[in-house]
Amino acid sequence: EEEFKWLLQEEVHAVLRQLQDILKEASHRFALPTSGSGGTVKQENFVLSTSGTDQVKGVMTLQGDALCQADVNLKMPRNNQLLHFAFREDKQWKLQQIQDARNHVNQAIYLLMNRDVNYQFKTGLEVLKLMDAVMLQLSRARNRLTTPATLTLPEIASSGLT
Repeated sequence: EEEFKWLLQEEVHAVLRQLQDILKEASHRFALPTSGSGGTVKQENFVLSTSGTDQVKGVMTLQGDALCQADVNLKMPRNNQLLHFAFREDKQWKLQQIQDARNHVNQAIYLLMNRDVNYQFKTGLEVLKLMDAVMLQLSRARNRLTTPATLTLPEIASSGLT
C-alpha cells in the first residue's frame, strides 16, 4: 500500500509531465506555416489524372493549409464533351482535418494540465479516468486525420466553396 501511495504521489506526475511534453511537441508539428510567419509559404503542385485514360486531368496547388488553386478537366465519354472546373481565386479549401486533429491534441494537453501543481491523486481509478479522457482525445485526433469528414449536400451548397 505504501508503494502504491508513493507511485501515485511521485511517478504518476512524472509520467504525466512526459506525456504532456510529447503532446506539446506533436501539437507544434500539426501547426501549418502561414504567410505571416516571416516568409512566404512554398506552394506545392499536384497533378491529377486517371491511369490509362484522359478522362480526368487536373493540377491543384497547395499552399500551407489551403488548397488555393485547382484546374480540373473532365472528358465525358459519351459525347467527348470537355468540362473545365477551376476554383475562384477568393475561395480556398482549408485542410480542416489537420486543425481539428491539433485541437484534439491540445484538448488532451489541457486535460493533463488542468490541475494544481500540488494536486495529489488519491486512487488509481482517478488516474485511469484521466488517461481514458486523454486517450479519447488522441483517438479523435487520429480518426480526424484518417477518416475525412463527409458533408451533406446542404452543407456543401452553403459552404461558400461552390
